[in-house]
Amino acid sequence: MSDGADFEFGGEGGNRRLVLSGNYLVSTLGPVDQDLRAIDEPVSEIDIGGIDEIDTLGAWIVLGLARNTGGAVVGASERAQRLMDSLKNAESGGTVTPERPPAYVRVLSAAGERVGGMRRGTVNGVSFLGGFISAAVSIIRHPRRFRTKAFVHQVELVAVQALAIVGLMSFLIGIVIAQQGAVQLQQFGAETLTVNLVGRITLRELGVLMTAIMVAGRSGSAFAAQLGTMKLTEEIDAMRTIGISPMEALVLPRVLAVTLMMILLGFYASVMAIIGGAVIGDLMLGIPFTSFLSRIKEVVPIYDLYVGLVKAPVFGLIVGMTGCYQGLQVSGNSEEVGLRTTKAVVVAIFTVIVLDAFFAVFFTQVGWA
Repeated sequence: MSDGADFEFGGEGGNRRLVLSGNYLVSTLGPVDQDLRAIDEPVSEIDIGGIDEIDTLGAWIVLGLARNTGGAVVGASERAQRLMDSLKNAESGGTVTPERPPAYVRVLSAAGERVGGMRRGTVNGVSFLGGFISAAVSIIRHPRRFRTKAFVHQVELVAVQALAIVGLMSFLIGIVIAQQGAVQLQQFGAETLTVNLVGRITLRELGVLMTAIMVAGRSGSAFAAQLGTMKLTEEIDAMRTIGISPMEALVLPRVLAVTLMMILLGFYASVMAIIGGAVIGDLMLGIPFTSFLSRIKEVVPIYDLYVGLVKAPVFGLIVGMTGCYQGLQVSGNSEEVGLRTTKAVVVAIFTVIVLDAFFAVFFTQVGWA
């Protein structure tokens, strides 16, 4: 007696028979399941007299074979016959999958869902912004309610602990800009303009922009995950119950910290990128390190620094607000925390890049090009 399911063909011509044997159970059908499903040749009969044990899945397999091959089932035991009769009675002629609606219905439905989602997002966003402004005004009127310790703690997390990664990344970016710029400018005998390239592009654009992207990935995601977890564990509801405003206690310190620290981090990143460019200038172009830095002061207009410093707090505000907003929108289960955290980073980076494009046009129009 075999422990598994088995089958073989017998007979010839019009009397071809399919003989099943062994145990036709859910635990033993795996090895022969694909082979049985592939049988679609006509047979005269299906002999299941050699089946030792059979369950519902086995009976369903036998009925499928009978339907595909047109063979009559013979040799069924009382248990096998009872199972097959039950399955026959349970078979339904209705469609298993729902009818696919027409294309115009699906397009309109998808468009309606998107419009509804945008409307809900707009309402929630305006509500969050209103709550934030209300909390800020309340703190201005009652400054003693401002949570200084929470603000200092967030400053440490956002700025102090990020100095290493921001500095290293900016230093490497400065090296890449200087090396690639020098290679291209050498073709025109203008490699000395590498100083201008590094100074202007880091102070004006990449220093602040890359810092905002790193802060969004590091601090914005942390804000969303922290507030989302607190929302799930009902800590935020508990704060409201005892009279503590989550906007004042949780959101304001975070947003204020990232907004202010973005100014320092953006400037710090620009300096580190210039140092990286100066290292490459010394090694590749023969420009002494100190001369590279001195040249920066001569070729980079001061308004390039102002452009970066103006954009930095705006980018920080976007990153902080987006992270806190997505965290407070968490509901349901822990999976929502991960989704909202990812969304906080994506939305923040997208918004920062869009705003950077608007800033570029604006500063060109005002003469700071």
